[in-house]
Amino acid sequence: MATQAPERTRATFLPVSDPDAPPQHPRPGLGKPTSEESFTLVGTWVAALAMAWLVTQRLLPLGGWAWLVVAWLALGILFTVVIGFMTGRRVDVVDRVAGAVITSGALVVGAALVSTVAFVIFRGWEPLLHANFFIDDMSGVGPRDPFDRGGIAHAIVGSAIQLGIAIAVTLPLGIATAVFMTEVGGRLAGVVRTIVEAMTALPSIVAGLFIYTVLIVAVGFPRSGFAAAMALSVMMLPIIARAADVVLRVVPGGLREASLALGASRWSTVWHVVLPTARPGLATAVILGVARGVGETSPVLLTSGVASFMVTNPTDGVMNSLPLYIFKGARSPEPMDIERAFAAATVLLILVLALFVVARVVARTRTTARRPSLLRRFRRPTQQETR
Repeated sequence: MATQAPERTRATFLPVSDPDAPPQHPRPGLGKPTSEESFTLVGTWVAALAMAWLVTQRLLPLGGWAWLVVAWLALGILFTVVIGFMTGRRVDVVDRVAGAVITSGALVVGAALVSTVAFVIFRGWEPLLHANFFIDDMSGVGPRDPFDRGGIAHAIVGSAIQLGIAIAVTLPLGIATAVFMTEVGGRLAGVVRTIVEAMTALPSIVAGLFIYTVLIVAVGFPRSGFAAAMALSVMMLPIIARAADVVLRVVPGGLREASLALGASRWSTVWHVVLPTARPGLATAVILGVARGVGETSPVLLTSGVASFMVTNPTDGVMNSLPLYIFKGARSPEPMDIERAFAAATVLLILVLALFVVARVVARTRTTARRPSLLRRFRRPTQQETR
């Protein structure tokens, strides 16, 4: 008679309780705060705001909203630490404090940016309601004339011409410098990189004095928009070269090796592989350079001068620009000129934003109408393609 095998019993193990071990069943929505955590967070900052108001507005002579915000941030972080030790562990306290500090810093920076833009628009909104402000110049217009006379068309045209010349000069030079530092290398590349990094901190007044001494005093070239564009080029060139150098070094080395292995030359590799791969970053480098040069006042003031009429020839005498117009209007004792200066600052902000949008659209990677890549050119055709 066959004997039956004994049935196997399933062993049960009791979990060992470890206070420091994570829970076996994590709560749903990992990473999202629970309702209790959200209530604690909101209550902490509300209590900190009430305490900051009591301290700054009632107990201490620290009137004003600036001291209130500073005290609110400090007390909010302090209350976060205290409540964190009451309800959690040390790692939870560190996480909450780090999150509070980062969030507070981002909110402060965002509030400063929004308040600056809002203040500029609020002070200069009235001249923007008149169409002549965008199509007329200030020739024959006095500082006390109403806003329906005069405009900033000459300053807009001058800034566009000067920036256009500066970009035409700095864009090929900056990218070529970055390609030399990244792709060529050698001892000379290290020297060039050191000079570029040192020039990024060059004061704008020094660039203006350099162009004024070399181009105007030594060569005898008149003060004009072209001289101002050369001064802006000195300011923009190290920014574009340094940012483009960082972008080109991020391109994977495997792309270069694959291109060279397929028989492409070094120049073809740089032109068809490296530069198209880094095109969005290069557009960002150009944006940084233009942002540095579009608001410069001192080099343009030394090399160009202020004009109240329209000038379209960059080599024919003085040429005004938006920074110079804003500088001249802000220093005027007349309220009408000050409001026009704020309106011109609003237009300058809008132009910079439009330039940023255009650069991002140009830098967008092409998907549909894309040229054949270098790797596709050098690969062998398949049998179906040969047929």
